[in-house]
Amino acid sequence: MRNARLIARLDVKGPNLIKGIHLEGLRVIGDPQEYARRYYEQGADELIYIDIVASLYGRNSLHDIVSRAARDIFVPLTVGGGIRSVDDVRAMLRAGADKCAINTAALRRPELITEVAQVFGAQCMVLGVEAKRTGPGKWECFTDNGREFTGIDAVEWCRRGYEAGAGEILLTSVDQEGTRKGFDTALIEEVSKVVPIPIIASGGMGSTAHMVDAYEHGADAIAIADMLHYGRATLPEIRAAALEAEMGVRQDVEVA
Repeated sequence: MRNARLIARLDVKGPNLIKGIHLEGLRVIGDPQEYARRYYEQGADELIYIDIVASLYGRNSLHDIVSRAARDIFVPLTVGGGIRSVDDVRAMLRAGADKCAINTAALRRPELITEVAQVFGAQCMVLGVEAKRTGPGKWECFTDNGREFTGIDAVEWCRRGYEAGAGEILLTSVDQEGTRKGFDTALIEEVSKVVPIPIIASGGMGSTAHMVDAYEHGADAIAIADMLHYGRATLPEIRAAALEAEMGVRQDVEVA
């Protein structure tokens, strides 16, 4: 039985927690600190913060948000958006992050993956991948929160990212994101065939059955946003469903 992690994903724009569909049509949800604390108290295994406009504007607004979160949230924090250099990673780690997810900058300069892994360890280097289906069994990498084409095959890029030093992949299906129709399990399965590192499935969870489906197709962790933000399920309820499906999630979770 593979271990599985339940991760709360918080997409951020400026000071606000937001949510969209296909990474567009963004709606303000509230204060990310308030929601992060709630998910931590409900027993989230990890939290992921993504500044969804950082690459577009060449900066991110996560330093203060992460710094505040790290004071009273004691699970691993992954931070992404606008991270372009080893120095940017260092600044985020000093603010309290444990890992950094890099998408746009890694595609523009793949050497960055190796540099980050060499300086901070592969476990710190999370390859962020935003994939859109382009045909049967084909997906393309996108950058800038699903806005920009790259012409790069997403599955092949995951393999290259692993070989360059990435220790984990945050795999977001732009097609499924925000739809509540389930993960792109075909994408997850294809990526799992070419990399031995953990895959975080993101984009599309509308029920606990979708979570189980993603796990059975190769996901090692499930990123959950919509279901949590809109109160359609709590993390204890999701964990109970995962345990019932024998997903290998932690059982000894204290809920505050």
